[in-house]
Amino acid sequence: MTKPTLLQRLPLGQQADTLARLEQDFDVIQLWQADDQDAALAACKDRVVAVVTGPSTPTPAELIDKLPQLKAICSFGVGYDHIDVDHAHKKGIQVSNTPDVLNDCVADLTWGLILATARHISHAERYVRAGQWGNGPRLPLATKVSGKKLGILGLGRIGREIAERARGFKMDVRYHSRRAHQDAGWPYEPSLLELARWADFMVVATVGGPTTRHLVNQAVIEALGPKGVLINISRGSVIDETALVHALENGQLGAAGLDVFEAEPKVPDSLKHLDNVVLLPHIGSATVETRWAMVDLVLRNALAFAQTGQVLTPILN
Repeated sequence: MTKPTLLQRLPLGQQADTLARLEQDFDVIQLWQADDQDAALAACKDRVVAVVTGPSTPTPAELIDKLPQLKAICSFGVGYDHIDVDHAHKKGIQVSNTPDVLNDCVADLTWGLILATARHISHAERYVRAGQWGNGPRLPLATKVSGKKLGILGLGRIGREIAERARGFKMDVRYHSRRAHQDAGWPYEPSLLELARWADFMVVATVGGPTTRHLVNQAVIEALGPKGVLINISRGSVIDETALVHALENGQLGAAGLDVFEAEPKVPDSLKHLDNVVLLPHIGSATVETRWAMVDLVLRNALAFAQTGQVLTPILN
């Protein structure tokens, strides 16, 4: 019996193990290994029923339309702004992501960013490495974290884990999202601008995509204020990066901790020279345990589709 064809667009985990699992039910085309990916895609496009993809390999409507037999898109990662989900759904194509398995690690890193930014940890480490301790200007005093006010933009799975960890820091927590969650356990703030005015720290944990592009704009950033700290672990597009840089350079915002950027992997040079910014290369889920769990869930989604016709973790919106 001929196996259906799966297009694997990016490497996943231990390649031999990954390929062996997928080949249980699929004829696998490892597109990322092809010297001429356009030619390889053209050769298999009429028989591909499933695609494995991720943020580094966007799946726009144009690509979806090139695959007339496509029935399932299995994505590596919890975000899905790199996929035209609406277009896929209109064509009856299932789309899955890898929710829940990365919640803890992204929330943990968020608190690493909060502490590193507020307490000047990165700046202080550079200070020691440069031999300035005892030989240079004193470090500026940092900002206390415990007992402060934490605003969270987006109370999804990761946002809730971030809020839970705030209990250990004795912080007041409020959140803003598209709607109030009756089971949240924290006060809902219907205005993002008011949340920024209230908060000492604000964490961006919402989805990316057109609906949230530059949701954190100049007005929101200035409302957070010259003592405020802005943390982003969601998508770079949610923050107006130009307004952010301007506010940091001109003292309109106290500090920022960023794991994501608008044009990754490009980071504005102006941010690299500021001591009130902590910059990370999108490593929220980058632990051995979590990345393996993500790979495993991608594979289970693909194999479930092959065996039952349904992915395990469908994106429903």
